Amino acid sequence: MALVFSVSKIFLGRTQGLSRLAATVKYASTGSNYEFIIAETKGEKKNVGVITLNRPKALNALCDKLMREVSDAVENFENDDSIGAVVITGSEKAFAAGADIKEMQHNTYANNVKGSFLSHWNRVASCTKPVIAAVNGYALGGGCELAMMCDIIYAGEKAKFGQPEIAIGTIPGAGGTQRLPRYIGKSKAMEIALTGLPITAQEAEKAGLVSKVFPADQLVTEAVKLGEKISSHSQIIVALCKESVNTAYETSLQEGLHFEKRTFHATFATEDRKEGMTAFVEKRAPNFSNK
Repeated sequence: MALVFSVSKIFLGRTQGLSRLAATVKYASTGSNYEFIIAETKGEKKNVGVITLNRPKALNALCDKLMREVSDAVENFENDDSIGAVVITGSEKAFAAGADIKEMQHNTYANNVKGSFLSHWNRVASCTKPVIAAVNGYALGGGCELAMMCDIIYAGEKAKFGQPEIAIGTIPGAGGTQRLPRYIGKSKAMEIALTGLPITAQEAEKAGLVSKVFPADQLVTEAVKLGEKISSHSQIIVALCKESVNTAYETSLQEGLHFEKRTFHATFATEDRKEGMTAFVEKRAPNFSNK
């Protein structure tokens, strides 16, 4: 990590090309330290961070170390000004088949409380930059919960989503019983959580859990394209918009409308709002500075 920070400082303030080189060196350095994920940049401008879950023998089961690595990678991408959006994906066979049951089999209530078990998983949801889940194959249990922590879910046509915890004597513990009803309604969420049965990508799209469904081999490419489109806008305005949409899930309509109005007002304090409107009037592409 020392190499990462020293390289970043050396190139700080130089041209965009050199900044991009610094970012490449950084992710090459940090990526080599990851055991269960691959972190890299993609897109024509290398402005989309991609985190690939890489524990194939366990169908990307979410062990503690894997999720800590995901949190670290999200942190790095969030702090990188050249990155406008993040994609999280797995393999064509499994996004993540669930949490690591063997790892938690002998946990106790006391240890879970004292260690605040699973609390660090929320780092994905707290990212200020948009996070896109590109889900192929199984997204079950913790895998489904991880996908729901993201802001947008794209799915491969053979993806399956579910919360099967009920079948092993427990309940979802990383947001399954809370996010699922908000996204697809109480009745469907109850059916999924109480039966443990999965739903298809097509059912998930119809229910509103998934935005779009693609052939499996096109999924990540399409998710990166979405990330590139988002990255073409002002990062500060994107962050404000994301926060406003998220507020709708946690407040009353009147509170949300007030928050939205004040956030809209706040955009007029940014240089990017002025540049965006000026570019529109002048019929040219905006040149956002993220200020």
